[in-house]
Formats: sequence, structure tokens, C-alpha cells
Amino acid sequence: MASPELQRSFVHGAPPGDGARRRIGRVAGLFRRAAAAVLVLGAAFAGGCSDPLYDTATPFAALESARTMLADGRADLLPNLIHLQPRDITYADGVTEASAIEDVRRKTGDMLGRLMRVGSKLNERFPGEVAAEGAAASALAAGSRFGGVARRLLSDPRGLLDEQFARLEATDLGDGTAALEIDGEPAFGGTIMLVETREGWRFTVPIELARASGWWPDTREEWAVVAAMMLGIENSLRDFEREVDQGRFRTLRQASERAGRIVGESVAAQSIIYAFMKGKAGQPGG
Repeated sequence: MASPELQRSFVHGAPPGDGARRRIGRVAGLFRRAAAAVLVLGAAFAGGCSDPLYDTATPFAALESARTMLADGRADLLPNLIHLQPRDITYADGVTEASAIEDVRRKTGDMLGRLMRVGSKLNERFPGEVAAEGAAASALAAGSRFGGVARRLLSDPRGLLDEQFARLEATDLGDGTAALEIDGEPAFGGTIMLVETREGWRFTVPIELARASGWWPDTREEWAVVAAMMLGIENSLRDFEREVDQGRFRTLRQASERAGRIVGESVAAQSIIYAFMKGKAGQPGG
């Protein structure tokens, strides 16, 4: 409760004495510190809820930003560096192709984020085996066994992806596009390049070329299956992560084989559905 002197100064408008002034000063100081704390906490929460910004002003900056995302543990943001030009169409359910592509992008980011978390946990649980897989990574470019590559991707996705990005080089063609090379050769036969957009430089594929392959999604249902495939992989990785947390695996190989089975089953199921939708089930290469 306020002192009688302080009450008189408030009620009767009398000038406060020295003691009252000191008390008023202390109360004001407390309010100032409380307000400052609220502002700091608000800024912290606002910063925590927003994604960091990465430089993509040039083709070279975009490549470096991809590696920085991995170093920051933000593989979930890698799909933001991909640009797929949508058609100006709206499907029967009111969803635009742009929205359908964004759904795939978002689910791919969630899947990559889960993969990074699983990799971190396997790295902590099997550090020696993960290091051995990393030491053999140089064989990847020469065509190492798929099993070893799969174990590396599962246990050290950050390291493996960073190594692949490090092999990429961009050449600005001066027309709003940039060619990509891997070890001096056109990346994936020249089917992947960089393009300048309003948001910066992004990885892309020639859409018409992709559509000509017969595998590119054309309908709302086909985009939905691709999104479901990304979601299915993420859910499988979540189930696998739970088993890792429960300590069910004695070796990295055992864990990788288990992950391969549960993820493979999900991918296979969605792939079969997609192949039937594209009319390619049973065809050679389908």
C-alpha cells in the first residue's frame, strides 16, 4: 500500500516530498524495465517465428545460400530455392496449379526437415559408423554402391547434400538464366538450370521439356499424389525417428535397412498410383 504522504500527493494534488519522489521514481523505473522486457521478448518471438533471409541476388549467391541453409540446419528451406512456372489454370475444386505446386514445395520442405532431424540423431547414436560413411563419400561421384549412399543420406544428409552443392558451378548467360555444371559437365544433362525471378535466382527445369517426358504432373490429382508422396516419406521418417529414440537399432546398417523398408513401401505405393494415373503402369520403364 502507498504511504500516507504518497496518497496525499495523488489525492490532493500536493507536491510530493523527497520520500514520495523516490518511491515514484522506483515505481517508474520498474515500469520502464517491465516495458523493455516485453519489447525484448516480443522481438525474440517475432524473430523466432520468421525464416532467415538468404542472398539470391546472383546465381553464385543462390548456390552459396543453398550451402548456408544446410550449415544452418535449415534444409526445410531448400525448396524455396526452386522455381516451377505454373500454368494460369484453376482446377475443378478451386485450387490453382500455383497452389498445388506450393503444397508440394511445403511438404518437401517438411520432409527434408525431418530427414535432417533423423540424421542428427543417428549421428549422435552411431558417430563412428557415420564418420566411416563420410570417409568413403568420395566414391559417390565414381558410382559407389547404393546402400552406402543411402546410409550416408540418412545419417549425414547435411554433409552429403553440401558436398553435392559444392560440385555445382553456375555460369551467368546474361539473359536471365544461368547454366549449371557438375564437375565441369552440364548438370543432369542440362535439364537443371538457374533462372532470375522477382524473388531472386532460383533452380528450375525447362517446363515444356519436363512435360514432354510424360511424367510431369498435369492434373490436380497428379499434383496431389506427388504431395502425398512427400507427406508419406515424412511420416515414415517420423515413425523411424520414434524407433531410433526407443533404441531399437544396434548399428547404423540395421537402422538404415529399417528406414529403407518403411520409406520404400510408402514411395512404392504412391509411385504405383501415379504410374496408373499417367497410364504408364506395366510399360517399359514405367
